[in-house]
Amino acid sequence: MKPVRRKIRKHFGLTAKQVSVRSQRPWYFQWAIAALFVGIGYSAAYWQFTGGENLAEKLKQAIFENQGLQTKLIQVDQQIKIEQASQKNLNEELKLVHDENFKLKEDLLFYKNMVGNKK
Repeated sequence: MKPVRRKIRKHFGLTAKQVSVRSQRPWYFQWAIAALFVGIGYSAAYWQFTGGENLAEKLKQAIFENQGLQTKLIQVDQQIKIEQASQKNLNEELKLVHDENFKLKEDLLFYKNMVGNKK
């Protein structure tokens, strides 16, 4: 039993032999792989951000489109203001016509009562 324990203790615990793990590749090969991955990453980022077009052209196009939309916005805003003013004028005129109609109905009722009382 003791010889088995000794064999097990040789592989485990404080008395076990220390093992170091070393890479099989030389250092310059690892640097070359790292440089390759950095280059691939840079290329992917460049392709992602440029999208095959120049960013300055995209910016000019966006500015031109923004100016067109702002012009349309100003036109629509002015049209809404005009419509609101005309709606306000129509409401005032409608109120005046209603008041005039009410007065005419009162006058008509008054005259009907006067005519109706004379018969």
